[in-house]
Amino acid sequence: MLARLYLIRHGETAWSLSGQHTGRTEIPLTEQGEQDARKLAGPLRAVRFSRVFTSPRQRARRTCELVGLEAVAEIEPDMAEWDYGDYEGQRSVDIRKGWPDWNLFHDGCPRGESPVQVSERADRVIARLRALEGNMTIFSHGHFGRVLAARWIGLPVRQAQHFLLSTASLSILGYEHNLATESAIVLWNAVSSEIFDSARHSEEEGK
Repeated sequence: MLARLYLIRHGETAWSLSGQHTGRTEIPLTEQGEQDARKLAGPLRAVRFSRVFTSPRQRARRTCELVGLEAVAEIEPDMAEWDYGDYEGQRSVDIRKGWPDWNLFHDGCPRGESPVQVSERADRVIARLRALEGNMTIFSHGHFGRVLAARWIGLPVRQAQHFLLSTASLSILGYEHNLATESAIVLWNAVSSEIFDSARHSEEEGK
């Protein structure tokens, strides 16, 4: 079996709850965010990971800690969230008051990252992970995680807008028919152990 990538978005923060774009800002998980992060430990306990990576941001590292993988985690700067530049801390609804048709995945952010730059970061991450063996997990962020999924299956960065990703969610990127040429999304945006267990049982029955 080819390796799978377990993608975990960090738990809830005050800004993810309010819809404010959080790139470089260091902000802690809420109490609910910590509780939700702990719930991910159960589904992941049965998986043997060869490598664990985390974004350098506090919210991702704390989620990794609560899952119980901080002791073996490696910090990977390329897994950080989109740099929102002038739009840091702003909500999309407020940004569109001045730029009505603004779309992050098409327009990027003034004095922040462009879609091309974020796509290139995602491609570097994918190239690195595909060169490794064994299952891996990464603790990252909402918008970067969506770009990563789109690029994993060969879609342009703009298509990432269709991949919604909740806080404290688990997604799995892998392959169809166990072929390296057939990248696939095995599981997307699972937010409870019940959903994860259901997907795992379905996979086992299909072997």
